[in-house]
Amino acid sequence: MSTIFTKIINGEIPSYTIAEDENFIAFLDAMPLVKGHTLVVPKKEVDLIFDLESDDYKNLWGFTQEVAKKIKKAIPCARVGIAVVGLEVPHAHIHLIPLNKMEDMNFRNERLKLSNEEYTEIQNSIINS
Repeated sequence: MSTIFTKIINGEIPSYTIAEDENFIAFLDAMPLVKGHTLVVPKKEVDLIFDLESDDYKNLWGFTQEVAKKIKKAIPCARVGIAVVGLEVPHAHIHLIPLNKMEDMNFRNERLKLSNEEYTEIQNSIINS
């Protein structure tokens, strides 16, 4: 059974993709904590991030670093926070969350409800940064 992330990777479910290569994809979170909240996902379906092959693990973090730099340029924030939780989808992924205060990274916070226009604006802003 494929995960929701695999369905996004395969184009079965639409997403607001901001970066992609042959091994990884980054897209805006459908239920963001803050504007610019992005998920970075290996295309290989592996449940636990620490179960990735060593080279895949290292390359995932390199790809994530480049995405985080683009987010930082595009979204007004003090820094881009990182979280690896992995309980909500059984497919390794990294959360990149623009932060201005510690509370911005609280996963218990109410999630934003953005319009398609807002998502597209954020997507274009990050892609073009």
